[in-house]
Amino acid sequence: MSIEAIHQLADRIRNNVSQVIIGKEEIIDKMLIAIIASGHVLLEDVPGTGKTLLAKALAKSIDCSFKRIQFTPDLLPSDLSGIHFYNQKLSEFEFRPGPLFTNIVLADEINRATPRTQSSLLECMEERQVSIDGTTHVLERPFLVIATQNPIEQQGTFPLPEAQLDRFLFKVKMGYPSSEEGIDIMKRFMSGNPLDLLKPIASTADIQEAQNAYTSVRVSEDMLRYMMAIVEATRTHADSALGVSPRGSQALLKASQVYAALKGRDYVMPDDVKAMAIPVLAHRIALRSAQRLRPEAAEKLVESLLQTVAVPSDTPLMTRA
Repeated sequence: MSIEAIHQLADRIRNNVSQVIIGKEEIIDKMLIAIIASGHVLLEDVPGTGKTLLAKALAKSIDCSFKRIQFTPDLLPSDLSGIHFYNQKLSEFEFRPGPLFTNIVLADEINRATPRTQSSLLECMEERQVSIDGTTHVLERPFLVIATQNPIEQQGTFPLPEAQLDRFLFKVKMGYPSSEEGIDIMKRFMSGNPLDLLKPIASTADIQEAQNAYTSVRVSEDMLRYMMAIVEATRTHADSALGVSPRGSQALLKASQVYAALKGRDYVMPDDVKAMAIPVLAHRIALRSAQRLRPEAAEKLVESLLQTVAVPSDTPLMTRA
């Protein structure tokens, strides 16, 4: 698959999802970047902003399997991965796969589950496999986890640890629609659910081809140093108790490459890095106690770094990552 083909594929999926989700093209693009880059997304927003609808619309557009898991304090790891049960007719144990054996998983209110259950997601998110009773089961491709959490209601929740947050390529917010968008939403859903009429316009094979092809997007030495300068600045900033990890720098590289491909380019520009920096890096930064309680403080920190870190004046395109 060529870079232009990735660009056209993204356009088709974006336009299809937009038949259901209004005014969230940037969020849709981040979902596409995540699934092509083999990443995962943490959606943080209040209930009713369309998080579940977005995940379902994306799954139907790609013609892939979708499962939703409601996370609760009594949810067990085996409820996610599956179990071996004894089949009396066959007189043997059989494996019954859990909801993780699908293409797109919506982990709704992930911070309501206990740390033990949250940690059971780590292997499948990073390794694309699940180990059960000593047997390793490979998950389907593509595999995308879309986890949601409510930033307002924190009673009875278990905040995600840094190790879990670092597994998410993006942390994004849906946000409320504008007044005009809200009216369009009411009109669109007045006579029925447009999701029921949505038809697939891409296959899982298309996504797999895109996953293999986006790495051909070229990244110059200057661009790599620019990304690294931003990452290192998060580690030395006075308000930062914990900066971005090497996994985070790799995530910034992958997201920038896919973002460039979605724009139809086979090389990464500084603007690509700037567009991806906040959603990729902000949730990976642990702030000092004085800053921890400030809403969106991590985003502001990354935004300030983008204004201070020197941008490469010349971007040679011959060096490939």
